Amino acid sequence: MTAIQSHAFTVPDKWKWFTESRYGMFIHWGPYAQYGRGEQVLFREHLDHKEYAEQACAWNPEHYDPELWAYTARKAGFKYACFTTRHHDGYCMWDSAYTDYSSAKQAPQRDFVREYTEAFRKEGLRIGLYYSWIDWRLPAYFDGPAKDPEGWEKVRGYLHAQVKELLTNYGKIDHFFFDGVWPRNADDLQSVRLVEEMRALQPDILINNRLGYSAAHDGYRADGGVGAGDSDTLGDFGTPEHVIHAEQKRLWESCQVTTWRLWSHVIGERWRPADVLLDMLCESAEKGGGHGGNLLLNVGPTADGQLPPEFVERGLEIGRWLEVHGEAVYGTDGGSVNEFITRGRQTTRGNNLYLIIRFWDGRPDMRLADLTTRVKGVTLLTTGQELAFQQNGDELWIFGLPREAPTRLFPVIRVECEGKPEANQWGRERLWEGDPARVADWARLRGTSVFADGAER
Repeated sequence: MTAIQSHAFTVPDKWKWFTESRYGMFIHWGPYAQYGRGEQVLFREHLDHKEYAEQACAWNPEHYDPELWAYTARKAGFKYACFTTRHHDGYCMWDSAYTDYSSAKQAPQRDFVREYTEAFRKEGLRIGLYYSWIDWRLPAYFDGPAKDPEGWEKVRGYLHAQVKELLTNYGKIDHFFFDGVWPRNADDLQSVRLVEEMRALQPDILINNRLGYSAAHDGYRADGGVGAGDSDTLGDFGTPEHVIHAEQKRLWESCQVTTWRLWSHVIGERWRPADVLLDMLCESAEKGGGHGGNLLLNVGPTADGQLPPEFVERGLEIGRWLEVHGEAVYGTDGGSVNEFITRGRQTTRGNNLYLIIRFWDGRPDMRLADLTTRVKGVTLLTTGQELAFQQNGDELWIFGLPREAPTRLFPVIRVECEGKPEANQWGRERLWEGDPARVADWARLRGTSVFADGAER
């Protein structure tokens, strides 16, 4: 098997689609959307279970149009999606043989998962499914095997059966996102065994790291419920939540909201602007280190099944940017060859270095320090304009930049090099990093004293 090599981690060909995609759509949607206060409203507001179930069973989102969702996702530049099949409230969004608490058995009389998978495949997107271990309705989950061994065995069997059902009845599943392990662990859940059974059903599937702590298999907390999880062995990819944190030993994707905090539809939630969302994508790609580095960006559709207009507006604006600048994000090798934080971000692909300009200063010339690879050409990717340049040693000057930023979002400059872009010591070692002797030598060029001219008195 051929593969791409990155640091200590080798990405198998069957998962290379993930590194090429960089950008996924997370969809948090269920009967909780009726409340308009987030996907965890049942627990966080300690609602009455029976009243919640009655409202969930009556929920009938008549405007759910997965083909429109999928078309919008493709136009927004997403390459894959992950749909919540069942969240912590226990309501199932597919026709499960193991419960009647589902969209197929209750008011909608529809298999939402089937409609989602068919529509998104038709638009050429990879398919991901989210599944919650936890079910707030089931006391045995919280009592656990020590307090209620018989009840726990029944619950665990239910969980395993539903996961295998999802991987059997809906075609090829590329991406699987577990969530909500607490207070159980991997040994209670037998999640390692379940993963083996999942791979037997779907050999190419990517499974995330929220599988629970296992003393037998790992010795690290891995469920991700309080962050990314730090297991090296449990799960194929890490899932830093609300943060962008690179992992070197496996694939990773940062899951982020388009609003300020909550995942499902919230009435009155505040929305992050498009440039902030795009910056998350660029930061993820920059920190990829040759693998991983994905952004899974969330949307919470409304209770009646519509994508919020605020999301659509921002998503399509980013999609238009990606139509022009996508080569600086999709399939990139990570970036940050040299120090660039004072202007923006960097990514690389082969012999190209991409300068993603977050802060456009309107000056005609730009200096890029510490690049040692010889440069063949420079292009303002945003407009296609070839730019004049001059390279003296490891200092590159780029000329002829327009005064006005050529895009409302981030302009991108492509620097084509004769080989893989590389930097000198100053480019490799950043602020607060590396050998302090280089800083001393640099300071010594001006002198050694505290006086303005550096001369000793």
